[in-house]
Amino acid sequence: MRFTMENKKTSNLKHIVLVTLSAAIGGFLFGFDSSVINGANGALKAHFNASDVQLAWAVSLALIGAAVGAYFAGRLADSFGRVRCMLAAAALFLVSAIGSGVPFGIPDFIMWRVIGGVGIGVASIIAPIYIAETAPAHLRGRLGSMQQFAIVIGIFVALLSNYLIVVKAGSACADFIGGCKAWQIMFWVEIIPAALYGLAALRLPESPRYLVSKGRLEEAKEVLAKIDSEGVDAEINQIHETFKNEKPAKLSDLFEKIGGKKRIAPIVWAGLGLAVLQQLVGINVIFYYGTMLWQSVGFGESDAFLTSLVSSGINLTMTIAAILLIDKIGRKPLLLIGSVGMAVTLGTLALCFICGADASGSLVGASGVIALIAANLYVTFFAATWGPVMWVMLGEMFNNRIRAVAISVCGLAQWGANFVVSWSFPVLTGKNGIGVGPTYVLYTLFATISIFFVAKFITETKGKTLESM
Repeated sequence: MRFTMENKKTSNLKHIVLVTLSAAIGGFLFGFDSSVINGANGALKAHFNASDVQLAWAVSLALIGAAVGAYFAGRLADSFGRVRCMLAAAALFLVSAIGSGVPFGIPDFIMWRVIGGVGIGVASIIAPIYIAETAPAHLRGRLGSMQQFAIVIGIFVALLSNYLIVVKAGSACADFIGGCKAWQIMFWVEIIPAALYGLAALRLPESPRYLVSKGRLEEAKEVLAKIDSEGVDAEINQIHETFKNEKPAKLSDLFEKIGGKKRIAPIVWAGLGLAVLQQLVGINVIFYYGTMLWQSVGFGESDAFLTSLVSSGINLTMTIAAILLIDKIGRKPLLLIGSVGMAVTLGTLALCFICGADASGSLVGASGVIALIAANLYVTFFAATWGPVMWVMLGEMFNNRIRAVAISVCGLAQWGANFVVSWSFPVLTGKNGIGVGPTYVLYTLFATISIFFVAKFITETKGKTLESM
């Protein structure tokens, strides 16, 4: 009997991990699609003779698509199910990957990127919802971190494929295969994981909490039994109780009466703050513009691609550390450690760019080495803390009734902040901007703000069941 029970628990754990990994392929595409532009933006600018502002739109408007996808994803997930939304996201990624490699100009390139952006937005919301709703409480932090782990793998693979293509072709602007430019091939690589995501989603079971919300209790029991065969009926009743006599969640449900007036609930403000601050510290500048940034301060093209790849490798490695730590240390302590670390490293970067650059903007002497070390330490602190922890907390900090709509609103805010940072960076650091150093001062300021925000407004969620939120 003991041998049988151990085998059964092992089998259940394998099922949970397989389900989580399949759902997290959306995170991989999230990372790949959003970062593949890193290697192509310089070539696009040269190919279409684009200005700094046009390049800013070409890179950042995809994030508006992501914001739209994130905003509607929760409602669509509640209406049609989590799995169907994953299938829709896979189709969007596939179409975007094909179209982005054959643009006639900046306008239609933007259109294809926006389509992919909608897929990113949907995937960014559906994966944490699905993982949070299929993982047991004691494993939810680690399995929820798989979303961010998949994102950073996607980022790494995008930058690795970009680097290998550039090394083989000689330049992102050079002809590569069949007369196609190297930068076009960079986008077409995404076709493979987009197809795999669709195939994986076809085999996934639907979320038990979605099934309960639709009255499909027997199906929900079957799914829960594969996760943990003990206490299925009790868990069904507990989930059902949270939905009982409740109307579908609306935006108005995010408000509550405070001092006689209806105001946004404090928990929603906490989620919004986490979502926005995660982006305002400027992390995606490294992954969207890293190659151009390092070239602008004196690195050669190949070295700039390699530097971006190294930063992505650090991002990947430290996300693994976060997965191992999140259920031991807790969410709030990790956020505080990350905030302090990012404030220090961003401040160092700002000083290097302000005090260590020559008249042409290139870093001279030891400033280049210090900036490179500070940038990678910055990525280290972000990847080990704010990167995965923000997504885990959004998936678990809201109660069942408002989770989908609350995460959608927070996702909209997160992508909106991402857009602001991504659009503004080439403008702020361009010919008519304030420069790289002062721009990093702004990111340092937001990292400092995040320390006080976490200390005052964030409540630990480690080990709590979703039904107790």
